[in-house]
Amino acid sequence: MTEGANRTSPDYVRLSLAAAITLSLRSGLFYRGARLHCLNLLLTYEGGCRARCAYCGLSAGNGGGPGSFIRVEWPVFSVDEVLSRVRSSSHGLERICISMVMHPQALSHTLELTRRLNRDPGLPVSILVNPSTIREGDLEALREAGADMATVAVDTATEALFTRYRGREAGGPHRWDRYWRTLEEAAIVFGRDRFGCHLIAGLGESEKEMIDTIQRVRSLGGRSHMFAFYPEPGSNLAEAEACPPSRFRRMQLARFLIDYGLAGSGGMEYDEQDRLVCFGLEASALDDLVESGRPFLTSGCPGATHECACNRPFGDGPPDDIRSYPFQLEAGDIELVKKQLAIYNELPPVLKEPGSESFSGG
Repeated sequence: MTEGANRTSPDYVRLSLAAAITLSLRSGLFYRGARLHCLNLLLTYEGGCRARCAYCGLSAGNGGGPGSFIRVEWPVFSVDEVLSRVRSSSHGLERICISMVMHPQALSHTLELTRRLNRDPGLPVSILVNPSTIREGDLEALREAGADMATVAVDTATEALFTRYRGREAGGPHRWDRYWRTLEEAAIVFGRDRFGCHLIAGLGESEKEMIDTIQRVRSLGGRSHMFAFYPEPGSNLAEAEACPPSRFRRMQLARFLIDYGLAGSGGMEYDEQDRLVCFGLEASALDDLVESGRPFLTSGCPGATHECACNRPFGDGPPDDIRSYPFQLEAGDIELVKKQLAIYNELPPVLKEPGSESFSGG
């Protein structure tokens, strides 16, 4: 599908491959029967996104055109066709998410799409906001148009990494302070637990830096939707190493504890390399939580019956190397997660229980 002036938003959108398969607009099967519960839409323009994020296949530095995004193709469809399929199919969708890109018309088109989707099909609408294209008061306009949640993709855990991969050093327009001001505004406009922050683990931050950032988001009243970095073909970081699963599992578990009020970053402890060695929770409670598998599911906006509707099957790792599980973990999955949690760069596990010397994390 060749993108052109007549195949752009607001009349056309990109659909994630998972969403296209769910609506029978593309053929395909999901590994282990995974089901998508959120219709993920991406604004689309001739020339694509004008940002230059080093890890993104849509970056203007790569031409900004129809590259992959979160490792899959995003084909273009008309909004009319998409809505027709939503109305006529048995899809199990519980939410719609509109993702903005860097373009002068992104806000006006997002408002138009939000109003339309709020009327038909009537599913809750989340907006993945681009702070670089909005001004103070625009979040209020999005809420009035029908959005019930907003998320901001800060992505990096530190300002230095943000500047390197998204801001001045990357030749991009984004600024760390602007993103955090938008999160603070979202807390006021949408309220506690109705906004979130996207974070990508494995871009060079320490575990402590990521966990401190997750706590910062939670202290505002939001929740973190965390992905593992997995190199995007065609991006400037295409040859970089993926986030090690052991590091990601520890950060997933810490994120869950913080976001659901079971522990805080102040009660967690780290080794000399800032790797997490104490989660601030009693061993028995921690074991029960790991056995449930919940911390290792995809984190995102909720649906009517799902804690996370936006489960993006295999968006941050392939089926043979799952990082965020899009379905309930089975016994074999949990055993693998336990082994991953206990690995510290192949060193013996040194996880500590609060107030004790140490305990084995395996």
